[in-house]
Amino acid sequence: MDQIKIRGSDRTPEIDFDFGNNVFRISGESYPENVTEFYREPVDKLQAHLLTQSTSDIELVLEFVYFNSSTARILMELLELMDEAASAGNRVVIKWVYPEDDDYMAEIGEEFREDVRKATFELVVTD
Repeated sequence: MDQIKIRGSDRTPEIDFDFGNNVFRISGESYPENVTEFYREPVDKLQAHLLTQSTSDIELVLEFVYFNSSTARILMELLELMDEAASAGNRVVIKWVYPEDDDYMAEIGEEFREDVRKATFELVVTD
């Protein structure tokens, strides 16, 4: 299991999970018809992979244009997985990437950051 790549669409984000380098990226819009079905395989494989890591550098990059409330629940699950990985001794960095002029995504990133206890959560502003 070296990589999961899912091309984004008008309703679904691009997913690029590089297990070999421990870099996991989700970007774009996320309001698939069935959120649980769309995310289940990548999240399950990520969870299984993280259980095998103990002193690794792990990076999760989240760069959304828009996501719905069902996606927000999946994101909380991902953040919990990252916190668990950090608790297991890994160096985990979560990057919440958003445009400088997107106050809404900035605010949501700040809210998610409050829920992260062990992993490092960075707000990354782009031009």
